Amino acid sequence: MVLTSNSSAKPAKHFKRKPSGGNDEASTSGDAWKPGLGSRMAAVKILSAVLEKKTSLDGMMDAENGNPTYRALNVADRALVRAIVNTALRHLPRIDAALGMLLDGPLPQGARSLHHVLVVGATQMLYLDVPDHSAVDLAVEQAHRDPRNRRFVKLVNAVLRRLGREKDDVLQAVSAIPVLPEWFYKRLSKVYGADAAERMAQAQLIPSVIDITVKSNPEQWASKLGGTVMPNGSVRLGSFEGSVSGLEGFDDGEWWVQDFSASIPVRLMGDLTGKRVVDACAAPGGKTAQLILSGAKVTALDQSGNRLKRLRENLRRLKLEAETIESNMLKFQPEELFDAVLLDAPCSSTGTLRKHPDVCWTKDERDIAKLAGLQEQMLRHASTFVKSGGLVVFSNCSLDPSEGEEMVAKVLASSPDLERIPVSAQDFPGMEHAVNADGDLRTTPDMFGGVDGFYAAVLRKR
Repeated sequence: MVLTSNSSAKPAKHFKRKPSGGNDEASTSGDAWKPGLGSRMAAVKILSAVLEKKTSLDGMMDAENGNPTYRALNVADRALVRAIVNTALRHLPRIDAALGMLLDGPLPQGARSLHHVLVVGATQMLYLDVPDHSAVDLAVEQAHRDPRNRRFVKLVNAVLRRLGREKDDVLQAVSAIPVLPEWFYKRLSKVYGADAAERMAQAQLIPSVIDITVKSNPEQWASKLGGTVMPNGSVRLGSFEGSVSGLEGFDDGEWWVQDFSASIPVRLMGDLTGKRVVDACAAPGGKTAQLILSGAKVTALDQSGNRLKRLRENLRRLKLEAETIESNMLKFQPEELFDAVLLDAPCSSTGTLRKHPDVCWTKDERDIAKLAGLQEQMLRHASTFVKSGGLVVFSNCSLDPSEGEEMVAKVLASSPDLERIPVSAQDFPGMEHAVNADGDLRTTPDMFGGVDGFYAAVLRKR
């Protein structure tokens, strides 16, 4: 569980113990292998891959194809690794500042591995309910076992022990430092203003909630599952034991997991009864399912065979049907024009930091510019899928206007056959502040008790 320095929440109790069992108890090179060491080693490896190689966190924590050190751990130890790494990424600027206060000078050039060992230790001590002595002991042991870091064992021990003694003062000293990378925080401040940027930064420290989209009767399902109906008709789940798939209605296909914001683009399209709609980047299928329930005859398009397979499996569980086509949408040429197209385009995903805190550490401004160019190309091509009078809904989960408002404005300015259809705030009671001056939809992570940042615009083919 992530805690801010002034939070009154209680950390998860299962992190109070040292993880044990599984392969974390193994031995190596004949030396005794301390309980919990494997978890910390996995955390350092994964953190290093994110920060140094810009590797996706989801891929490394995949149960089947993820990092080998991570996959070798048991379920409880994997949970601890996820907690350490996610928390470290959410608080990294403050953790780095805290370590800087305790070091006499910068770490030696090339000592990135040592830096990650210190970050993992400090994360546990500052923001997780792990005993200080355990975090220090395992960090020292890890440094001792790594030939690159062995000569810094005394430094690791001294810095982390001092951190334990001065923890409260250190937390206070770093509490005003933004918890996002400098480049990204400056970009948010420029676009949304300093106050809004700070609210968004703080929102990504709050553990993610789970929203679901139901086939019908959200009030009834909210009552059954102990949830709350949101302004857009989504149901936000409360606390529950076990996995989502064990909840009532999952096996029967009555609902699916979908963030509040991600469910909005389809809702902007209105009544689709009898209309032919193409979902241009369809997997994993949440929006496809919404389109079907809206009465549309849906063609689901995706260039990834594996992702399309997952979409088909999801639709089978939901007892819904759609035509599925494996194709790069930029090469897709429909034999017959559609009534509408939904393009939920690939993007920087900066609106999903609450779930994916690695995003702003693995992406940069060059990635945003490159993706904005791709989105423009995709939107222009998607508009050729629809007949005159047809709708084109563009959306993505980026907070950056260059991937949203600015890109759409550029396309409209050079496409006389397209026009914007402004969304009426009155049609979305309780969500009025998510509709911008142009009539596009824009959510940010600090809205509605915590949601994905999302952008959506409705266009029409003349």
